[in-house]
Amino acid sequence: MHVVGMAVFPMGGPGRQTGNGSSKACGLTVPSPPLSASRFHSTAAGPPKRSRKGKKISVRYDSVDGGSQEEEEADSKRLKWEPGNWRQQLENIREMRRHKDAPVDQMGAEKCFDSGAPPEVMRYQVLLSLMLSSQTKDQVTSAAMLRLREHGLTVDNVLQTDDGTLGQLIYPVGFWKNKVKYIKQTTAILKQQYGSDIPGTVEELMKLPGIGPKMAHLVMAIAWNNVTGIGVDTHVHRITNRLRWVKEETKTPEETRVALEDWLPRDLWGEINWLLVGFGQQICLPVSPRCQECLNRDICPAAKRC
Repeated sequence: MHVVGMAVFPMGGPGRQTGNGSSKACGLTVPSPPLSASRFHSTAAGPPKRSRKGKKISVRYDSVDGGSQEEEEADSKRLKWEPGNWRQQLENIREMRRHKDAPVDQMGAEKCFDSGAPPEVMRYQVLLSLMLSSQTKDQVTSAAMLRLREHGLTVDNVLQTDDGTLGQLIYPVGFWKNKVKYIKQTTAILKQQYGSDIPGTVEELMKLPGIGPKMAHLVMAIAWNNVTGIGVDTHVHRITNRLRWVKEETKTPEETRVALEDWLPRDLWGEINWLLVGFGQQICLPVSPRCQECLNRDICPAAKRC
């Protein structure tokens, strides 16, 4: 027998080739194995052809939800970053906040509204308490809200109150003159466009005079029980930069919000503002933080500078 290109033929050479890729020999049909043109050739087929190098083909596999494997891997890499020790730091802050005895716990926006009022009135009061709280200590905001509630804190009553009286009621909150203007403008919009209720989306809330991202997300969480983002004020901004919970130092609270939401698990968003504001009021102070009293003193990047 002769062996040609790894194919085995009976004596006498290869049989007649049939159209279906088999050979007839001695009355039997013998299947012919497939031969690669680049490596094997039949002696009857003439000189071998020079093989051509094939181009590399990039294969993309679709995932079950329609995205590609490459896209999923890229997304996974983008989401890999997270600060070191953050879980332990968070647990330590929770432990330090367990007594709930900071000013925000007693006089924050969640404590300033009349819980027995109709839902739309309650939501309006939450909105106003957050408008007053900007650049103002909780004690001052709480006292102003108490005076407003005693005066009658509803959309109709505020619209009927002249600017001078409203100013006296909210003084000495920070930027009280501007806040009188914003309160009157916002209240008029609520009356005309929302039936004396407040908007139910962040986008609509931010169209109101004097309402920024921090207030909008806190209003959504407190008034509508819908966590849409992290409310970042000066305390949250300061502390997360000290702990290096942001990949790069951020300059504004809004930059901090975007950076935190990029990696912090969503189920923690609703807790962070309350947790860090109280922590910032009691231990991680703006000036002369009490690092020696902090459970994170050994794992906080800023503790060495205290």
